[in-house]
Amino acid sequence: MHTHRARRRILAAAAGLALAITGAGIPTATSAAPPQNTSATTQAQATTRAQAAAPATDWLHVDGNQIVDSAGNPVWLTGANWFGFNASERVFHGLWSANITEITRSMAQRGINIVRVPISTQLLLEWKAGTFNTVNVNTYANPELAGKNSLQIFDFWLALCEQYGIKVLLDVHSAEADNSGHIHPVWYKGTITPELYYQAWEWVTARYKANDTIVAMDLKNEPHGTPGTTPRAKWDNSTDVDNWKHTAETAAKRILAINPEVLVLVEGQEVYPREGETWNSPNTDPDLSPNYYYNWWGGNLRGVRDYPINLGANQDQLVYSPHDYGPLVFNQPWFDKPFDKTTLTNDVWRPNWLYIHENDTAPLLIGEWGGRLGQDERQDRWMTALRDLIVEHRLHQTFWVLNPNSGDTGGLLLDDWKTWDEQKYALLKPALWQQGGKFVSLDHQVPLGGAGSTTGISLSAAFGESDTVAPTVPGQPSASGVTATGVTLSWTASTDAVGVTSYDVLRNGTVVATVSGTSYIASGLTASTTYTFSVRARDAAGNVSAASAGRSVTTAATGGDTGGGCTATYKTTGSWSGGFQAEVAVRNTGTAASTGWVVNWTYPSGTTVASLWNGVQATPPVTVRNAEHNGALAAGASTTFGLVGSGPSATPATVSCTLS
Repeated sequence: MHTHRARRRILAAAAGLALAITGAGIPTATSAAPPQNTSATTQAQATTRAQAAAPATDWLHVDGNQIVDSAGNPVWLTGANWFGFNASERVFHGLWSANITEITRSMAQRGINIVRVPISTQLLLEWKAGTFNTVNVNTYANPELAGKNSLQIFDFWLALCEQYGIKVLLDVHSAEADNSGHIHPVWYKGTITPELYYQAWEWVTARYKANDTIVAMDLKNEPHGTPGTTPRAKWDNSTDVDNWKHTAETAAKRILAINPEVLVLVEGQEVYPREGETWNSPNTDPDLSPNYYYNWWGGNLRGVRDYPINLGANQDQLVYSPHDYGPLVFNQPWFDKPFDKTTLTNDVWRPNWLYIHENDTAPLLIGEWGGRLGQDERQDRWMTALRDLIVEHRLHQTFWVLNPNSGDTGGLLLDDWKTWDEQKYALLKPALWQQGGKFVSLDHQVPLGGAGSTTGISLSAAFGESDTVAPTVPGQPSASGVTATGVTLSWTASTDAVGVTSYDVLRNGTVVATVSGTSYIASGLTASTTYTFSVRARDAAGNVSAASAGRSVTTAATGGDTGGGCTATYKTTGSWSGGFQAEVAVRNTGTAASTGWVVNWTYPSGTTVASLWNGVQATPPVTVRNAEHNGALAAGASTTFGLVGSGPSATPATVSCTLS
């Protein structure tokens, strides 16, 4: 009678992959406004906060059954899952054919403000050790991922999420990097010991503790198993190795000791002893002699009533996370009788987890719910009922799943990994946070969909807060083409949540120009004079960054150009992990023809020239002489040479040029 313990999520492999199985949980109408507190005091506080500046960071916290930002504003986490990093491929599924940037941007534009990312303890430990397997990525479809390992791809994707206003929920889905790893009932397996499980969480927490793109961590996907099976997860006040409650508390405390700002999600397990029974009671058939309450894997949180998670001073980071599914995943007993939202609430959801929300104990985030539509009327009825419950109570949720290759649920995307299943999306859309017809980001500065989004707004916009966060400081200007009366300046761009609009150019501390790009030609200077140039950035809200480090430039003597009438302009044309390509344009700015030229610059430590064309290199530091065919330059003529560099890409601060 417990065949549901063996339910699986079968993934139809694509692009030549073998049949795969990945985990999803077993035992989910209107435009949604922000969650509301009901007390007059809270409303007054919210009004006061709305008149203040937006918080500089996006970390989230818990207040009763709500999740709030650092100013106390209630937020609504509404997203989806995207699996693959948990599986043997060790990278998002779908990158064998679709583009990572396009998928991420599409999610943001359609209202996904948080993505739950299944991952394995084994992969975290591999990343920690610096060992990387080959990843299945189509670099024709994903040229931006060429040469990147799985960790670099994950970091690249985090940057995309930051760009498009998406937050991330990291989920340890299984112990081993295995497409069917979720079937194993506990968090330890083989060489993955409980201690290594803790250490993996500590490592990833430390690595990203300053990155508020990852705002939450789901400690373990779907602990499960029944008494009489080994191993299995239980929930009580013991310190036994299979006690999920004790393990979750331990993992959470070790995570929060490193980053007390991150949310920690605790799922339930499969069974819980009925009144008068213990974990030593026999596992009898529940239809004949019920000794245990059964629910979906990860969906049984009855133990919280008797043994709540205690995180001490960090209790305000705790979120409980049940999973719930419909009859097409497994035909649970409650689907064999007439049911609707009311009966499901009373018979299943409230006793297993909704009571936690209703009692104001902690917030709930339904980490997995979803399935196919149009195949079973009961399935459609269940999914609509759970969707309506989510909207009614503003329960946080991450829909299962983006991937079309989830065998028993299908995905939000169709098999081409580009086209959305519009019927399924239409069902989900009311459960996505919307305000004024726009989707709401969990980022205070970045609208959901990125700068200039027409479908989303930022968290600050949702709460009427002003943007007071200045752009980052631009890079120190570099100087080239120095003459008696002018110099060309260029600098590394600043970054800003809503976008830099312009740069002020300062000469000796005074603004002399405002430009939209990252270069400026200073003219009208005096010969044989030293000037110091710096730049600062401005954003659309009028915030101004601090000034960059200054660059001192001494103009040439009267009547002559530096290096006898020669300029050299350095430009990076491409970069990748561990290397880059650059081009240098050499121009004779004098009045007489040259017979040769020499260009010099200095790279930072760790960056060198690996190969060169149309020039001859000599060292130190970097000296490039003309090749035989391009040394003669008539007045006003120019030539170029190119190079491949090793190490981090770096634009030299000063590039000098002389003619002969």
